[in-house]
Amino acid sequence: MTKIGGVPIPGRTALAPMAGVTDHAYRMICRRCGAPFTVTEMVSAKGLLFDDRKTAELLYCGGESPVSAQIFGSDPDDIRAAAPKAVALSGAQLLDLNMGCPMPKITGNGEGSALMKDPARAEAIVRAAVSSAGVPVTVKCRLGWDSFTADEFARRMEAAGAAAVCVHGRTREQYYGGEADWDAIARVVRAVSVPVIASGDVAEPEDAVRILDRTGAAMCMIGRASYGNPWIFGRAEAALRGEPVPPLPPFAERIALAREHMALAIAEKGERRAVMESRHHVAWYCKGLPGAAALRARVSSLSTADEMYALLDEIMERGRNLP
Repeated sequence: MTKIGGVPIPGRTALAPMAGVTDHAYRMICRRCGAPFTVTEMVSAKGLLFDDRKTAELLYCGGESPVSAQIFGSDPDDIRAAAPKAVALSGAQLLDLNMGCPMPKITGNGEGSALMKDPARAEAIVRAAVSSAGVPVTVKCRLGWDSFTADEFARRMEAAGAAAVCVHGRTREQYYGGEADWDAIARVVRAVSVPVIASGDVAEPEDAVRILDRTGAAMCMIGRASYGNPWIFGRAEAALRGEPVPPLPPFAERIALAREHMALAIAEKGERRAVMESRHHVAWYCKGLPGAAALRARVSSLSTADEMYALLDEIMERGRNLP
């Protein structure tokens, strides 16, 4: 068991925060399948200060624990004011500061991974959050902007009060291309005394063992590999305990979970919005079924729950004899 700022984490894997994907319904499904720790989608500090309704919705964490609320911004004063609001709205046990998002619409405002070019400002942001959040504060970053600077950056975040650092093993300039550099993450682990969470290229349960052995990190994050595959968490945790890795459930059981996922999203967001936002999830659950490409095309045209459930029933029937 890892502790982050005194908060116990009952495992060594975590669901990575991914904008437009890891909403509350998705996180709860991943928890059901073994994820011991989750993080909300990132929300804007400025949005919180303007009481934006959608921003507040993204922080809903009912039934999750331990969970971290993730915010982003470039103004220490905004972060100081937004941090306690994020914690109050979410009920989260931890607060994460996003300094790793590579998208131009974020970095163009000096936010996300752009802060790795301005470590003094990043340090001030951490100090501001620590002063007001009331819970342990962590930082998610990359290896650097266009070269490796994460060891010194992490040292400064720790000095500012960060209780842990999550490092994605690519620079901002790499986005999500190429291989994650696990050896570079190991250099960050050696540079700080707080827990480091390693992120990048954990695609199979056994990869969780490999990345932690290679880096010496306390935990690892799993992101894109969980698409349509929330069972990866329970399977990875088994591998980390040295136990046999359970097989994936039968295909019909996987589609049954997709139905539950859909129902949970509808209950939380209403039918129209849930169906629109769940199309990509349903497509991911179909992976491996013969004719999946045609099914994904059909999914993209659906707009009602009845249509989605009917298609899921058809998919389940077609895959009933698949392992």
